[in-house]
Parts: sequence; structure tokens; C-alpha cells
Amino acid sequence: MQGFKQSILVSIWFVFLTFPLMAVRVNTADRIVEWRWMNMLWVAVASFVLSYAWRYMLARKQARNKSEESGQQQGRVQVLLEDMGFRYRAMGVLLVLALIFPLVFDTYQNTIMISALIYVVLGLGLNISVGLAGLLDLGYVAFFGVGAYSYALLNHHFDLGFWAILPVGGILSCLFGVVLGFPILRLRGDYLAIVTLGFGMIFKVVLENWSDFTFGPSGIANIDKPGLFGIDMNIDGSTLYIYYIMIALVVFTILITNRLRNSRIGRAWIALREDEIACVAMGIDMARTKLSAYALGAFWAGMVGVLFAAKTTFINPASFTFMESAIILSIVVLGGMGSILGVILGAFILILLPEYMRAFSEYRMLAFGAAMVLMMIFRPQGIISNIRTKYEYKGLREETDNG
Repeated sequence: MQGFKQSILVSIWFVFLTFPLMAVRVNTADRIVEWRWMNMLWVAVASFVLSYAWRYMLARKQARNKSEESGQQQGRVQVLLEDMGFRYRAMGVLLVLALIFPLVFDTYQNTIMISALIYVVLGLGLNISVGLAGLLDLGYVAFFGVGAYSYALLNHHFDLGFWAILPVGGILSCLFGVVLGFPILRLRGDYLAIVTLGFGMIFKVVLENWSDFTFGPSGIANIDKPGLFGIDMNIDGSTLYIYYIMIALVVFTILITNRLRNSRIGRAWIALREDEIACVAMGIDMARTKLSAYALGAFWAGMVGVLFAAKTTFINPASFTFMESAIILSIVVLGGMGSILGVILGAFILILLPEYMRAFSEYRMLAFGAAMVLMMIFRPQGIISNIRTKYEYKGLREETDNG
């Protein structure tokens, strides 16, 4: 009952705040004032429902925390999401659906899906430095731009093909990751975020002003698409070819990042994320660990940047803004830091939903912000949280039982 009364008060307060904007409209042509009372009714109803739902979810969260503290088991949905077998089966289903997707839908839908897959690889790359190593990077789009401009410039000046530049773009971005990592080895938290943000802004300014090298704001056009043994392909065939290249790159990225996470360097990243002081005290080389996280995360951004340039056949500095870095970081946070399946789902949600909900384009950023706030409050670990690997030796226990 207390929550109901508070929701009523919130509704009245919102009606009072939005009254000048939502109810009053001045018609300058007819010189009259229009009163839109239905808008106020919708504001009152929506604010009441949202406030009541908000309080209900907070109460559920508090009750769940109490039950977990008392030793009760988690719900079935949570157990299912944290089951490794479920994650592997889900990835298998996603792969099968991805392979048959272009056979069912048209070229336009394939193009949208290519964009989503590009952000999947970007999210998995950033997941190395942010999700595993805990190193916040707000200038990640710079590595993406390095790969794209590597292919665009080498193709324009030296007529080099896509397959020759694909590893080169990743290696160049990897070197830029090392260059970024050296000055910030001893930075943490907000200072680290500010420096990486500045790096991304510097990269964009250089692209815009170094016209003799990067062609400035006009960008680079007529970039060659990926070739297939010299076969001439139309738009539909080229889109389908790029789609399957992107699928292969996503699968390759998942396999490598999963192996890295379970390797020695992956455990060092996780230790660095949990407690840097304890990590160094255990003998882990902090400099090498941080540099490897930045370098390997940047490698995937560079490779997918090459494919982005080949897909669009035109790039300019406007494609590599801070908003792109924010979207990639949001994909990692929304999906679940350190979780591969979570990053994939987060990329699909943040990239595909705005495309298929263009009717609500005016409220896109509002819905985006509200979704992030709700996630941070009710599920801060992301849609699918990362599972802490446990190692248990059962031999001694079995010998004791037999004895």
C-alpha cells in the first residue's frame, strides 16, 4: 500500500513537471493555445506504472538477496544462464541460425546482420581488455579506425587486396595498442578512462587534419571489396560473400578468445582485474600483462576494421567517433563482462533492435539510457554473467572414502 501511494505522488509530480511541455502548445499560425489533456493523462498513467514496477522490482531484488544470504538456491533461470553446457548449446544454435540466415532473408537483412557481426567482434575484442583485464578503454574505436584506414590507404596507393591486408590491419592495430599501453601502465580508474578517451579523440583529429595522408574529412572512396579468385560478383553475391567471411571471423574470434581466457595469460588478466596489488605480489609481470591485453584486444578491432572498409567501400573520420566506443563498451557491459555469449547477445540487442524499431527513433537514446540504468541496478553482472572457473582435485577424497 505504501508503494501504491508513493507511485501516485510520483505520477502527480511528473504531471506537474511536464505540464508546460506536454499540455500547452502554441499555434503561431492561428494565434491560439491548444490544450492537449490526453498527453497529460498518458504521462500520469505511464509514470505511475513505471514507478510501481520499479518499486516492485526493487522489492524482488531485496527479497532475492535475503534468500541468497540465507543459503537458499538460486532460481532455475539463473542456474540455466550460468550453466556452461547451456552456453555451448546456445552458441551452437546461434551458429546454425547464422549460417541459414542469408538463405531465408534478402540482401538488406544480410547487410544489417553484417553490421551486427562487426560489433560482435569489436565487443569480443574489447572484452579482453575491459571484461577480463579490467582496463577501461574509451578510445577503442581508434584501433578500429587503424585497421580500416590501413586497408583503405594501402588499397588506394598500392592496389593491395583484402586478404593481403587483413592480417596487416590487425598487426598495425596491435602495435598501436602497445603504444597506447606504455604511457598508462600505472594509471587506474578515472585517470585510465580519461587517457584512453583522449587517445581516441586525438586519433579522430589526426584523421581530419592530416589531409595529405588520410584525405581529411572527404575520406577515401572506391575501396575494393573482398575478392574470390578473380570472380566478378554483383551486389547480392558480394554481400553474401562478406557475410560468410564475417561469420568465419566471429567463430575464429570466439575460439581464440575462449582459449586465451583459459590460458595462463588469461588467468593473469583476471587476477589483474580482481586485485592489481595482489597480482603483482604473486609475481605476475604487470607491464607485460597490461600490454598484452591492450595489444590482443586491438588486434581484433584492426581485423574487423579492414572488413568494415571493404564492406562500405568508403570511410571517413565521421565513422570513428566517441559514440562508437561508447556503443562497443555498452555491448560488453550489457552482455556481461568476460562472458562471450553475453557479448554476442548484447551486440545483437544494441545493434539490431534500433534498426528494427525505426518507428521509435526519436526515443532511441531515451530507451537506451533507461535500459542501461535498469541493468546496472537489477543485474549489474550483465545479461549472462561470467563464470568463475573452479578446479577441484577429487583423488584424495576418493582415497579417503575408500580407506
